[in-house]
Amino acid sequence: MMTETHKLAGKLLSQSKRVNKDLSVAELVAEAINNGEGVLNSTGAIMCDTGKFTGRSPQDRFIVKDDYTTDRVWWGNINKPFPQDKFNGLANKMVDYLLDNQKLYVNNVYAGADPAYRIKVRVVTPLASVSHFVNNMFIVPTAEELAAFGEPDYVVLQAPEYNANPEIDGTRQGNFSILNFGEKAALVGGSRYTGEIKKGIFSVLNALLVDQNVLPMHCSANEGVDGDSAVFFGLSGTGKTTLSADPKRNLIGDDEHGWSDNGIYNFEGGCYAKTIDLSRENEPEIWDAIKFGATLENTRFFPGTTVVDYANVSITENTRVSYPIDHIENAKIPSVSETHPRNIFFLTCDAYGVLPAISKLTKEQAMYHFMSGYTAKVAGTEAGITEPTPTFSACFGAPFMPLHPSVYAMKLGEKMTEHNTNIWLINTGWSNGPSDKVGRTKLKYTRAMITAALEGKLDNIEFVEHPVFGVQVPTQVEGVPTEALDAKASWALGGFEGYEETAAKLANKFVDNFKKFEEGLEDKAILEGAPKVGVKA
Repeated sequence: MMTETHKLAGKLLSQSKRVNKDLSVAELVAEAINNGEGVLNSTGAIMCDTGKFTGRSPQDRFIVKDDYTTDRVWWGNINKPFPQDKFNGLANKMVDYLLDNQKLYVNNVYAGADPAYRIKVRVVTPLASVSHFVNNMFIVPTAEELAAFGEPDYVVLQAPEYNANPEIDGTRQGNFSILNFGEKAALVGGSRYTGEIKKGIFSVLNALLVDQNVLPMHCSANEGVDGDSAVFFGLSGTGKTTLSADPKRNLIGDDEHGWSDNGIYNFEGGCYAKTIDLSRENEPEIWDAIKFGATLENTRFFPGTTVVDYANVSITENTRVSYPIDHIENAKIPSVSETHPRNIFFLTCDAYGVLPAISKLTKEQAMYHFMSGYTAKVAGTEAGITEPTPTFSACFGAPFMPLHPSVYAMKLGEKMTEHNTNIWLINTGWSNGPSDKVGRTKLKYTRAMITAALEGKLDNIEFVEHPVFGVQVPTQVEGVPTEALDAKASWALGGFEGYEETAAKLANKFVDNFKKFEEGLEDKAILEGAPKVGVKA
């Protein structure tokens, strides 16, 4: 049955006099340039600005509260309820606005590389540059698939210049991003930032797929030559993109995946990478992907040239590039692995310097750390930060997870047991002393640890239990000095004091953060994965 919002979208497309449907990359780039939305850089990529908003606006994201969502969604500061009648009013106003002599661009695309689990999405926008982004980030149907596409499962209406009236429309301010599961639709207004569309559909999949025994994951994934898949979770700055970009393994995707009964598959058709301080030396895959067909956001040229200055953050530090996954030389296409991951890596940048560089987690610890989603900022990285500051983001992607985090954690635990998956906690930050005294763990050591795990070289190694966090720490890893594995011993070797106190402080941070999950926690066994408070390291 077609929803009212779908009918509105149909009205919009039938009555508008300038509708461009499913244009090619070349056509969209030409349209964007002719419309004054962007310019080409020296490598052929189009460079566009996103205006006032250079990132998502989490406080302006809402979910319509209805029969489907009332008892399913984990309501709170992240998932904020929105009235159905206000959604209806906004949808009608947006359609009237877009009908007012505006050229429209329409993308009919898939979300999900595995045909068994993908959904059909229709995005309508007045900007060719946004349509180009959608073309990159979602999966473009073949000509045969497009001919049989029919009605979409979900519709996204975007009006970047349309601002809501908060007093009348129920929003917080002029911009908004609203999901409506009952109407199978999303509204995005008042913002040109393209990530709102991408993350909106990701949130839809995060809610729907668990009912199909799929674990939706905010992660990167790759596959070895023997078909063995691996998954990397981690918040910004932990090395997720860098460590999953392995020239000896094929990239499945860099951000959003599902773990189904069939294996691992990418939700997307492209990558959306940060470009701040980008260099070919450090990120050759991303550097080489920035060519015709890619879209740069909020970057700047060196004066008098069309060469991008990736160190220029005059607009934002969140400069980005969007490109189709086939711009990566070793990408796996289609982005599906028919194997279940033998190894999953939780990446954290521990600025407290107490977590081991590598450790193995039990099922309960894996669920606990998954729900915690921990990393930490170093003192001095932002004004007013004088000591390590923890960041916790449930399931390593809290802003996009509509359900209670334990739902996803329990699904992880089930699949971990079913497929005999190893889950490793990798500290890419500091483990050999306080972060204000020593440098981060060397990248070559971290790579050696991950390689050892992937190649099964840790299967028969002796492990010792960390006294506070309870994780199992290997006593040796090929290519890694022994002292780099034992954080407490490394502190002592460097002449640093306070390891026990610092470990206890971080343990308490974990426990305090987890209190918000206890209401609605379906599997109390997850609490067995918590660190031991009050125990000496």
